[in-house]
Amino acid sequence: MTNRLLGRGGPEVSAIGFGCMSIGIDDVYTSSAQSEADAIALIHRALDLEVNFLDMANIYGDSEVKVGKALRGRRDRVVLATKFGIVPGAASAPERSVDGTPENARRSCDLSLQRLGVDVIDLYYLHRVDPQVPIEETIGAMADLVGAGKVRLIGVSEASAATVRRGHKIHPISAVQTEYSLFTRDPEGDLLSTLGELGISLVAYSPLGRGFLSSRFRSIDDLAPNDWRRTNPRFQGEQFQRNLAIADRIAEMAREKGVTSAQLALAWVLAQREDIIPIPGTSSRPRLEENIRAVEVVLTTQELKLLDEMAPMGVVAGDRCSPGMMEFVNA
Repeated sequence: MTNRLLGRGGPEVSAIGFGCMSIGIDDVYTSSAQSEADAIALIHRALDLEVNFLDMANIYGDSEVKVGKALRGRRDRVVLATKFGIVPGAASAPERSVDGTPENARRSCDLSLQRLGVDVIDLYYLHRVDPQVPIEETIGAMADLVGAGKVRLIGVSEASAATVRRGHKIHPISAVQTEYSLFTRDPEGDLLSTLGELGISLVAYSPLGRGFLSSRFRSIDDLAPNDWRRTNPRFQGEQFQRNLAIADRIAEMAREKGVTSAQLALAWVLAQREDIIPIPGTSSRPRLEENIRAVEVVLTTQELKLLDEMAPMGVVAGDRCSPGMMEFVNA
């Protein structure tokens, strides 16, 4: 495994991290949450493969509890990232609401520390920007957590370049997490240029396009009945078929190169910039091992050009999440 810096002057983390949502929550990508024993075994396998960057959130079911148990006696081998801010409910956004108040930052941090069973969180994110709370107030409260020794580094998720600049003036931001893949190229432009200027890493979630880029399904019927993607705009009707056609062309290129579609897609993300760290998630050991081998895939200039032509910005059909959550994207 190769390593990359997490923010300017930050710790070294594995070039590919591990997103822990699938091990702790159902109705997202799997029909049921992974058992504790299986989750712990999967995390141990990730550590054996030199993955040292684990990403969670307080709303990912019991992922924090499972990770905490898996790291007993191994805490010093891992950079732990978790998030706060998204809470259930609210009429304005039925899927989730956002609470970025200083009080919630402090309360949520203490609860995450308890669930993880650790003294300090390495990277603590605001999961979504709260439109009712100035970012300066939220980052200020997170900075207080750094001062109290409960948090080492600060991050934000799905924030605009302007919001990142405002927050960074209050306290250095080490990482911005956002969706980024061949299927979601939104960060290209203002956000990536701002992160490069300020020395902030981009942590790319859903680097496999919510599964489209792993060639795992041909129809929405291939998804579990309670799979969240059944409600995602990109998985609906004609949009699904258009997006599947793009994924099929990428899969054909992968076959010609002798790698899997997922490995090709992850290699593309890694090749964009040295300050980008993808965090694919899975509850499957074979998929984990497949994803990690993407660090071995080298793409030529011509191959990168072909991939850019297959999936240029704007070609993927449909918004990347529901209208309610789109309100909190690039906020």
